[in-house]
Amino acid sequence: MAITQVAVYAHLSDTDVEALGRELDAIRRDILGRRGARDAAYIRRTIAFQRILDVTARLVIACTRTKRGWLLGTTALAAAKSIENMEIGHNVCHGQWDWMNDPEIHSSTWEWDMAGLSSQWRYSHNYRHHVYTNVLGMDDDIGFGVMRMTRDQRWGPWLLLQPLQNLFLAATFEWGIALHDLYSERDRAAAPAEKAAQTRALIGKIARQIGKDYVLFPALSGRHWRRTLAANLAANTLRNLWAYVVIFCGHFPDGAEKFTPAAVQHETKAEWYLRQMLGTANFQAGPVLAFLSGNLCHQIEHHLFPDLPSNRYAEIARRVRALCDKYDLPYTTGPLIRQYLLTLRTIHKLALPDSFLTATSDDAPETASERKFGAHPALGVGAFPRRGLRTALSLARRFPSSRGANL
Repeated sequence: MAITQVAVYAHLSDTDVEALGRELDAIRRDILGRRGARDAAYIRRTIAFQRILDVTARLVIACTRTKRGWLLGTTALAAAKSIENMEIGHNVCHGQWDWMNDPEIHSSTWEWDMAGLSSQWRYSHNYRHHVYTNVLGMDDDIGFGVMRMTRDQRWGPWLLLQPLQNLFLAATFEWGIALHDLYSERDRAAAPAEKAAQTRALIGKIARQIGKDYVLFPALSGRHWRRTLAANLAANTLRNLWAYVVIFCGHFPDGAEKFTPAAVQHETKAEWYLRQMLGTANFQAGPVLAFLSGNLCHQIEHHLFPDLPSNRYAEIARRVRALCDKYDLPYTTGPLIRQYLLTLRTIHKLALPDSFLTATSDDAPETASERKFGAHPALGVGAFPRRGLRTALSLARRFPSSRGANL
């Protein structure tokens, strides 16, 4: 099974967990105290840059007569759409800029350039996903309802097509997210009329998106409408692929753990912090890649502090990593390509029946629980003073016979 006793899995005492929570609260207070003009200028510059890039890309697409110009414009448009969705829309909808009291940059008013409604996304993502991150049966983002991402999920014959489902989801990611958000919103709607209203709202948003990208802008291009139509389709697909890679690399590489519903019963704020640190993963990125990913290369920091400005995540990351060293916790990160290949390995492995897999749901690279440490006394919680999960995992690798195969 997935992790039920988070502190036990982390090899930390209750005192250690609460101390970790206080140190993370101190980081949050410090950033809040220093938040101000620098951050406001950052988001306003980002919005201005994105809009200029969007307009420039569309003009290049409409006016160019060469294949190279079309490729340049399409790539720039895909980048503009990615920035709007990830560094602006995603973070604005988290309320990271609500403190500015600017109605244009507020979580309650921002509507992003993608098929889904931001209002429906805020419930499924901000609440269901961020509060219950990687909790089985509570976080709908585990596989987004169409893929098996942990051995705790039952296998079925349809999952043999999971590698193909993965490719389809990647190419159509905005549409998958739109439907995912709708179903999540409809689940909490009590009355049939309310559910119908949610469906109509999404259909209206989809109609506006299709009208803008596939009718209005091609029509404005006159006799070159086919080039514009193809460019918009290609840019949306590239944006979908990039968003998919960033999100999957933040939640499904090895080390991003899953949890049972019992893990969140009577959960304290400090325990919630610890679960976020264990349930998410980063990837290494320089300034440009970080910007294009919406700073979600810092997924751990984002899940710890989802409403703090994204431009602060790099400095927060240094302090969080220091805490991981102090409390002997893993800081799950690696090159982007490595994190994605680990995710692909999970997707392809779990398409197979359990009889083809040699590891267990307690001890596999993508699925683990506190029971993985029970077979050797050196691995048990409390075996060392102030030794945590990092040491336990290192010892477990030295005693593979005590915990079974590791496919």
